[in-house]
Amino acid sequence: MSALALGIDIGTSGVRAALLAPGGAVAGFASARMPGGDEALRTPGVWRDTLAAALALLFADQDPARVGAVAVDGTSGTVLALDARDRPVGTALMYHDAVGDPAIPAAIAAVAPRESAAHGAASALARAIVLQDRPGVARLLHQADWIAGLLADAPVASDESNALKTGYDPVLRRWPDWLARTSLRPGLLPEVRPVGAVTGRSSGAFGLPRGVPVVAGMTDGCAAFLATGADRPGDGVTSLGTTLTVKLLSDRPVFAPEHGIYSHRIGETWLAGGASNTGGGVLAAHFSRAELERLSAQIDPASPSGLDYYPLPRPGERFPVSDPALPPRLEPRPAADALFLQGMLEAMARIEAEGYARLAALGAPRLARLRTVGGGAGNPVWRALREAALGVADAPPLSEDAAVGTARIALAALPAAVR
Repeated sequence: MSALALGIDIGTSGVRAALLAPGGAVAGFASARMPGGDEALRTPGVWRDTLAAALALLFADQDPARVGAVAVDGTSGTVLALDARDRPVGTALMYHDAVGDPAIPAAIAAVAPRESAAHGAASALARAIVLQDRPGVARLLHQADWIAGLLADAPVASDESNALKTGYDPVLRRWPDWLARTSLRPGLLPEVRPVGAVTGRSSGAFGLPRGVPVVAGMTDGCAAFLATGADRPGDGVTSLGTTLTVKLLSDRPVFAPEHGIYSHRIGETWLAGGASNTGGGVLAAHFSRAELERLSAQIDPASPSGLDYYPLPRPGERFPVSDPALPPRLEPRPAADALFLQGMLEAMARIEAEGYARLAALGAPRLARLRTVGGGAGNPVWRALREAALGVADAPPLSEDAAVGTARIALAALPAAVR
């Protein structure tokens, strides 16, 4: 039987593992939840134990000997410290943790280029600066790096995606010189390799066969993008969750910090995107799930509402316009709730279209193919309005699970004879 690619996703609440056949079909999938509590989610030992549980479930009905390559994704910007024996020094600082000392982001801002993703109190670089002062720290790693090292039973290199928010320069493909002008000790940082590069070989831990290539992975957000089947410049993925997020694969990097746009490097392509404050959160403030379904069925997408809204939960917008004081615009409200909902959905479709147009204006390719994920993806009226605004048909995603996207990266490391 042919070899399989294993993708491991270390998420905020659990670990998921997916096996892909050489053609890309999912051959196996398993997940395990982390125990509750904020402290547990920050504890590397909990990540390790949950990984072991997920792989035990996966290999209960899948032959581990068929695994031919493995890659790991982790939450973007989660950082941990290790001692000289590669043991975690305390708990990790997670992707959403902001440092309390304002001098740290100020020092970063004084030397970092404006387009760097390392700005701010919640950057991975700011967290790394805090972690380095713990007693006995010898190395700093990202979450995905540490998990991949457990598979190899030895430290492995980081990847260009996870390293981005720690200050890595994806254009020059190196840690930049300006890092030494912050208080960070650059010698603590890991080596960085391109996404998909082989960084080590499996040790036989967790039931994996020995000698399997361990491949540099990426952040969970990038992995979720690739899981949809997007794989060429011009491919876009819209997430219709509490907020509306657009991501676009590009043949060149796009940086616009005033819009919160930076680019992850995935091999020789780039993943750029932005997030609007509009989305499902605004809809939920006005309608229940049952009302959304009932009222959507009354809307004729071919008959415009004539309403000019900008739905926001509160003042302030990030993308496609950057205006912290932009007020919500939801007046006038018609007597018919279905018409009110239609006006909101039309406005969100326009905002989405403006988002992709903004990325194109900044140098990315125009949207050519579209996939949609998130809770709003199943609303057929919203889909019709979006397709009309975007001028691009919405294809179903192959998967919405980040582990599948990470396994797609591992596929390239399978022996050539089975690809």
